[in-house]
Amino acid sequence: MLIRQYRWPAGALALFTALTVVHLWPMAAAPGVWSRNDAPDYVLHEWIMAWVAHQIVADPLHLFDANIFYPDRYTLAYSDHLILQSLMGAPLTWSGGSPVLVHNLVLMAGFVLTGWTTALVVAAWTGNRTAGVLSGSLLAFNSFTLTRLAQMQDLHLEFFAPALFALDRFIVTTQTKDALKLAGWFVLQALTGTYVMLFTAISLVVAAAARAGEFLGRRFVPIASRALLAAAAATVVLTPVLVPYVLASREVGLSRSLQETAEYAAEWTDYLAAAGRLHFGWWSGRFFKGDALFPGVVALLLTMVTLAAGIAFTDRRARMVLAIGLAALTLSFGPSLPFYDWLYFLFPPLTLIRGVVRFGQIVLAAVAILAGFGLAWVMTRFRGRAVAVAAILLVIVANGEALRAPFGYTRYEGISKLYDVLRTTGGDTVVVSMPFYPTASFHFNTTFMLGSTRFWKPIVNGYSGFKPPSLYANVEQLRGFPDDRSMARLGELGVTHVVVDARHMPEADVNRVAQYPQLRLMFTDGWLRLYSLSKRGP
Repeated sequence: MLIRQYRWPAGALALFTALTVVHLWPMAAAPGVWSRNDAPDYVLHEWIMAWVAHQIVADPLHLFDANIFYPDRYTLAYSDHLILQSLMGAPLTWSGGSPVLVHNLVLMAGFVLTGWTTALVVAAWTGNRTAGVLSGSLLAFNSFTLTRLAQMQDLHLEFFAPALFALDRFIVTTQTKDALKLAGWFVLQALTGTYVMLFTAISLVVAAAARAGEFLGRRFVPIASRALLAAAAATVVLTPVLVPYVLASREVGLSRSLQETAEYAAEWTDYLAAAGRLHFGWWSGRFFKGDALFPGVVALLLTMVTLAAGIAFTDRRARMVLAIGLAALTLSFGPSLPFYDWLYFLFPPLTLIRGVVRFGQIVLAAVAILAGFGLAWVMTRFRGRAVAVAAILLVIVANGEALRAPFGYTRYEGISKLYDVLRTTGGDTVVVSMPFYPTASFHFNTTFMLGSTRFWKPIVNGYSGFKPPSLYANVEQLRGFPDDRSMARLGELGVTHVVVDARHMPEADVNRVAQYPQLRLMFTDGWLRLYSLSKRGP
């Protein structure tokens, strides 16, 4: 009996593992070798996950004081923290797994778990497991997720559907335990990243509003009181994660202007851009400008079935999902909407959101779930073996629409042994890498950040989703390295070691290093050279 009880969840997990292998091929063949390290954000997230795994045991009270952009504080808050993903991969990191291997395995786990949990929820809601598999496929493997492999935070939506499931249960039962389950699922989703935290919070509020008729009478007080308890519990747990973002906002102006937000808002053509090879090559390629949000033909047709059959209005779960989709669709257009400016100033967390186009991910999630309701309705109304076979074929076609594999990955060659030397230097070590790239090219610092995972000493360089004022100041004063001005700046920063990448510096500048006796060559590894920097020459 126990085996039979877990047969469906285990089978679904195995299925989504197999689908992930197919969709991301050939990553699964060698996850420690194949990567997208040609994309700066990919390397950034490898570094973030390695940093969190390191610091959570070394000095958890200073988790957000990451080693980049020295001497700035709260530098982890310059990007999404990826705490949950980092903890998923932490055991492998602690056992010596490379940042690329850990990142890739956790990336694949995001696809597996997102599809799996969505399938379980939709199957429970509709009573149809095929519908669950369809919804899980559409939510895990779509135009958005399969074009954003470099954005780990967008690939872990595995707690979204369970949070909606918990919200439905809480509204029905009004019990404290269900309110706390809702808080728990929300916290888990919030720990995957700040964007998804905000998107999930808005989704839950919209979903509850869509079902206001169920609790605006005498049930209002018990539901409202327990909802406040759940919100308070979630806030207490998340406060240590949220406070660094607030402090960084105050100290270095960590926020997004409306003008910047407008640059990263959705356009209607984004919802016609499909990532899958079939659609992209046939008709959709002309609409692709960097963001792809086309749900797929199968998803749209079955969502239309859900609407036409009235399920989206009569079924309480489908109704709240429809409301979420419409709200996310509206918000994805950002400041182009007349009321967004007002919402931006009324709801401060929106000031942290630059890429409002990413609300489109929630649109696709809503369509995926609604499509599952549509398939379940069809299979209930038209029974028979042929219908069951057709439903399975729809699942296959939906995956085929999204398919982009085989991906073109780059080969990870490992981290230079030069960085191992810095593991043995003193506790006052501060490192800078030269050339110090201008702000438009500061993404080239990711190679050095990945190297810093071997020694975890403070580094002056950095790359993130935010450019702090210190970056601009250092670019200005270090651009002439090696010269008197740059050497004086290194002294002000307390730099003790300098890594020189001779591939990216003019030969004359590399040769001029010898003119400064305070720079003593310690180690070379091909083009890379490590110098110690004394306060005065010998």
